[in-house]
Amino acid sequence: MHWKKFGFGLVAAGVVALSAACAAPLVEPPKAAASRVDDVVQRGELRVCSTGDYRPFTYRNAAGAWSGIDIDMAHDLASKLGVKATIVPTTWKTLVTDFNAKCDIAVGGVSITLERAKQTFFSAAYVVDGKTPITRCEHAARFQTLQQIDQPGVRAIVNPGGTNEQFAKQNLKQATIVEHPDNNTIFQQILDGKADLMMTDAAETKWQARQHPELCSVHPEQPFTFSEKAYLLPKGDVVFQQYVNQWLSLALHDGTYARIAEPWIG
Repeated sequence: MHWKKFGFGLVAAGVVALSAACAAPLVEPPKAAASRVDDVVQRGELRVCSTGDYRPFTYRNAAGAWSGIDIDMAHDLASKLGVKATIVPTTWKTLVTDFNAKCDIAVGGVSITLERAKQTFFSAAYVVDGKTPITRCEHAARFQTLQQIDQPGVRAIVNPGGTNEQFAKQNLKQATIVEHPDNNTIFQQILDGKADLMMTDAAETKWQARQHPELCSVHPEQPFTFSEKAYLLPKGDVVFQQYVNQWLSLALHDGTYARIAEPWIG
């Protein structure tokens, strides 16, 4: 009899415990934070920051029309997400601030820097580049090295706010640094004799030399620096970063990037 009571007690305790568990509200697992992928799809729009002054990657003409390798790439990304791309104008000086306030991605020959990486994520790199001079062809032999460039009387022109200005200020102590705010007309300043040279990314020097036969890109295959170009992405959003990287990898290997770039760089 004592054993039966003990057994009954065990069963009764189990029933009570089971009843309590069934009565307790179920706790749902925490939901993952929404990614920018979800925001973009829900909004139906990919907001793309770009400067519009750095061919062959980005260009905005006087009528406001956008073109360039990265502009077309941004439209391709938007199409893969099933949304439209809206280009948001910015400047090199305000690029990161505008991107964080207004955009989902920033494109247009953006160089990877540690300073930018403090405030944003980057996609995988898609171009390897570096700073090299561009000058009138008759002066190309004069500006082969930084030592030759950093001489009194030499005028190096820069567009303020970007890595070109940073590089010039770090390396030129005797030459005169001339600021010109419009990167779309800056090379005309060299043609007009208002500056001797500009040091910018090799990709841009090659593009400009193709457009202006009087200008020569100085050793673009052996630039002074090493840099990579990528797309700016929201800091902390790994899901969106992975999506963009997967899209970019496919575009680089399935002919999409080559098809888009061909009219610009051959």
